[in-house]
Amino acid sequence: MNAFGPEEFAAASHVSRETLERLKRFAQLLAEWNSHHNLVSEASLLELWDRHIWDSAQLLPLIPDSARSLVDLGSGAGFPALVLACLLREREGFRTVLYESVAKKCRFLEAAAAVMDLKVEIRPSRIEQAMPESFDVVTARACAPLEKLLSYAEPFQGPETINLFLKGQSAEAELTVAAEYWRMRVERRSSQTAPSATIFIIREIRHAGTERRRRAR
Repeated sequence: MNAFGPEEFAAASHVSRETLERLKRFAQLLAEWNSHHNLVSEASLLELWDRHIWDSAQLLPLIPDSARSLVDLGSGAGFPALVLACLLREREGFRTVLYESVAKKCRFLEAAAAVMDLKVEIRPSRIEQAMPESFDVVTARACAPLEKLLSYAEPFQGPETINLFLKGQSAEAELTVAAEYWRMRVERRSSQTAPSATIFIIREIRHAGTERRRRAR
């Protein structure tokens, strides 16, 4: 079993004791549900605190202090959305929305939010069916290849929206493909949990076809 546990997470993230207790309840609930519902792989559950919780929490410093809303695309077992909602709990008026189309995962997200005492909005819907609505922050983890993910994220963009996407070893290849269809401002950060992983910080998303039409006018 990985040596990185709740105490190591607390030392790395500097969370309060209260926040750590909420995350411990989340971890326990996930372990209970996972034995019946296979929300995450059994192997990754053994590395829960670094592979999932710390991986999610590392996005916190990238969220602007002025941000007051976040939408998570394809929330799955709640990474990164529930972890971030827990860490942002004290930010007054902060709103977190989770999109997840799989019913059993939605039920888990509802149970997890309850046990963590979090006020979040869980939308049991496919992202493609979402009505346009701007958010300050858009997050996604293991949701879709970047080209597709940008199409999911586009309806949620506002003038200052920041998109935080956790990507694995295929990150650069995905960016190369996405750049054929999308224009954007991209920054990269190395993941703190996996040497081959990348965090894309993306702003000003627009479809290349839209840009071509503007030039043609």
